[in-house]
Amino acid sequence: MKTGSEVRTRLPVSGIRMGMRLIRLSLALFLAAVLSAGWLMTAPASLSATVRDLPPDIARLYDGGLYRQSEEALDSAIEREPQESSLYFWQGRCFFELRDYNRAISSLERAIALEPGRSDYHYWLGKSYGRKAEDTSRFTPFSAFSLAHKTHREFETAVRLDENNLEAQRDLIRYLMTAPGIAGGSEEEAQQRVHALAAVDSTEASLAQAGLFASRKKFDEADQECRKILDSKPDRIGVYFEIAEYYRDRGDAARMSEATEAGAALAPSDRRLDYYRGIVLVLMNEAREAEKDLSHYLDAVADNDNVPSHSTAHEWLGRLYEDEGRLDRAEQEYHAALNLDPHNKQAHDALKALQHRKH
Repeated sequence: MKTGSEVRTRLPVSGIRMGMRLIRLSLALFLAAVLSAGWLMTAPASLSATVRDLPPDIARLYDGGLYRQSEEALDSAIEREPQESSLYFWQGRCFFELRDYNRAISSLERAIALEPGRSDYHYWLGKSYGRKAEDTSRFTPFSAFSLAHKTHREFETAVRLDENNLEAQRDLIRYLMTAPGIAGGSEEEAQQRVHALAAVDSTEASLAQAGLFASRKKFDEADQECRKILDSKPDRIGVYFEIAEYYRDRGDAARMSEATEAGAALAPSDRRLDYYRGIVLVLMNEAREAEKDLSHYLDAVADNDNVPSHSTAHEWLGRLYEDEGRLDRAEQEYHAALNLDPHNKQAHDALKALQHRKH
């Protein structure tokens, strides 16, 4: 296989522009796959065991989605305890939710400087590098590749420091299976990581294997993995939600509903259920109930990285209204989705197709 430098030295002058376009496309596609909110973290939350909890008054702000106010309160707390690494960590998390990735990186790097052995710190720094790379990939692709390498490095460090950090394990596997080779991607290494993960958590390994099969369009094998997981009746609701999202992307309403309701049996009051049930109803053309569920989800659940994004909820409302012929409402929802997440490719493509249809 040719290295990136070999490809560049052989590229004729007339092909440089095309080469840059290919680089941007390759980078954008893999970043979208790695950083997509479509695959939820299914591992039980472990932050309380590794990172000091937020002070209760700040936690209320953070849990309510008031990230700007949370960050300002953390600033004051840092003035009182400038050597407390967890305060910088949570400040970085606030900036991450605010999409201020430069400041998220700065805060997380400060946390790591104070306490370099924290797996969660490195994991969230990797996510922040990845989001910044996604933001810059269109305009400065080589800078974005540098950030992508940093993402890879931080995910690897997080896993090395704590193999039980299942979120880092899964995102590292996603990175390896979607990144181009010049950014460190390797299907072979991704498969090796899946096998290693099986010794730590067999359910997470099966989910990762299903993801690998799906990325190769081996959907029969991915379906078998998902069925195996459902038959094992796991005790974490996030597992069912991840399988529901797999079937969502396949347009399979019946199996998505099966996975969602199996999860609901574990936690019938989980606020994310409205999101999944709403999408099932959109796929089943049950518009009125779908609209109610998705709208309730948007009103009741603060938008953050650990739940299905509000951007995708608006996207699905747009699809619902478009299917009903309510094109102006659909256009409003697609715009709302893109205002929240300019990188939502599905909403972007749907809006473009809708505008073409209207004109």
